[in-house]
Amino acid sequence: MFETQYNEEMEAEVKRLEAEKAAQGKRTLKITVIIGSPRGMKGNTGRLLKEVMAGVEEGAEIELFDLSAIGVTPCSGCEQCHKTGICNIKDDYQIIKESLLNSDAFILASPNYIFSVPAQLKALFDRSGNIVHCLKLEGKYAAVVETSGGGEDDEVIRYMVRFINSTGAQSVGSIASQGGAENAFPKQELLFENARKLGKELCRCVREKERFPDQAGYRGAFKARMKRLVEYRKDDWTEEYKYLQEHN
Repeated sequence: MFETQYNEEMEAEVKRLEAEKAAQGKRTLKITVIIGSPRGMKGNTGRLLKEVMAGVEEGAEIELFDLSAIGVTPCSGCEQCHKTGICNIKDDYQIIKESLLNSDAFILASPNYIFSVPAQLKALFDRSGNIVHCLKLEGKYAAVVETSGGGEDDEVIRYMVRFINSTGAQSVGSIASQGGAENAFPKQELLFENARKLGKELCRCVREKERFPDQAGYRGAFKARMKRLVEYRKDDWTEEYKYLQEHN
């Protein structure tokens, strides 16, 4: 009797997972793209980003935010976002945040500015304290696009991947290159082919709910650390404490 019941429950679970996977396959993916280059889509970072976007599956909804054209001012340190979940500064940040929260995946694109990202993108990262404290992008996937004039790309890529993991998301990979000239790169044909593969891989990871065990350790430790921090400040950071209570 119990064996029959167990088999029926297992069969029902298999059917449920198959139905979930089928529904996931039909759903339109939403992808948020953020470029932090002061030159916007006109520079080398924008050129490489276009190839990644070209690799994204047909029909996906892409929302592009060019930080050179919209306003994201530096964090003022008021802690309002920790208390209410909404930043007190009236600019375009909240629109970008909502896009990220409603997305399935996101792409971060940046040039190498003195071994880090430009001020435009750093301001966005700094304004994302509420997302980071609660790891509100958990379950989402991201990709990194990076360009440089003279190399040393790895440090910038690691920084952006660390930000991705600190939001709760998983990084599916990156594409990077030195710029040979204006909108031109060494081994350009192969580079662009790999860039389109990255866009495709991002969508595959969303569809198949890919897991990256090598990122799990950092993400788990960081989540535990943020939980302790928010619990310590629970009387002040009421929105974040409530969010973590509801999502744990």
